[in-house]
Amino acid sequence: MNALPVAQSIFFLLIATTLEVSGDAIVRKAIYDHAGPTRVAFFLVGAVLLFGYGSFLNLAPVDFGRVVGLYIAMLFVVWQVINFVAFRTLPTTPILVGGVLVIAGGAIITFWQPAR
Repeated sequence: MNALPVAQSIFFLLIATTLEVSGDAIVRKAIYDHAGPTRVAFFLVGAVLLFGYGSFLNLAPVDFGRVVGLYIAMLFVVWQVINFVAFRTLPTTPILVGGVLVIAGGAIITFWQPAR
């Protein structure tokens, strides 16, 4: 892989994962923590963020089949950060161990070049 497309892909994927997880967190807060017009506003903000996630994910300049590994690995990391920021929840040991496997699998899918 060329360094520029990889850097661009990481940029787009970081934005996409941040938008997705933030949108999910806001929708969760709308469902469980708010009612009435505030709930509707939270749903709308969540919908806009989730639309942005889909847009940025598909703008990443890399083959969609290969980007999925890097995306899932980044999603795990961003999810844990947003989970702590929004809900003040630290990952447990099983989540951290599983996360290491997720990140390793994502790296294999993204960067392993099969012999030709």
